[in-house]
Amino acid sequence: MHTVLARVPAPLRSLIIKHRELVRFAVVGGTCFAITNLVWFGLQLTVLDTKPITAQAIGIIVATIVSYVLSREWSFQTRGGREGHHEAALFFLVSAIGVGLNLVPTMISRYLFGLQTPAISLMAEKVSDFVFGSIIGTAVAMIFRWWAFKKFVFPAADVRPERSGSVAHLPSAQPGSDDGHSEQVA
Repeated sequence: MHTVLARVPAPLRSLIIKHRELVRFAVVGGTCFAITNLVWFGLQLTVLDTKPITAQAIGIIVATIVSYVLSREWSFQTRGGREGHHEAALFFLVSAIGVGLNLVPTMISRYLFGLQTPAISLMAEKVSDFVFGSIIGTAVAMIFRWWAFKKFVFPAADVRPERSGSVAHLPSAQPGSDDGHSEQVA
């Protein structure tokens, strides 16, 4: 991570370091986005071909389990303030609400707008599922989760030390530094 970030221009590097929690959340989200879609479309193209909402829900649930581990151990590694079982319960409650929010656009596209076969082609249905479920649904759920995780699940900032070797310990360009590598970010 250090070698990649060291190649980023100093002003952008400083911004990434300053907002590292959001950047990490986005990386976890991107990973889980890929997992969701692989599982969703994999199931929809095989065993759950007539149950797209069920296939999508399973994909989201699998990604949510991965998300908990990555969020706890990486995205929000310095946050906490709750006992482990309480934190996990809140994480999965917030995520369950997120699953519902993620499914709503797909249900609207299919059942309200009628964007499913035989009314439209199979290709149009899959594109509609992707746009409504993966793009719109994920965006709505992501915004909700970001807010709820920080508010309820991991409410206290800086209760655990950031691991050594993290981006917090990378050099960052500070105003007045000539090479951008002379000061450490705390």
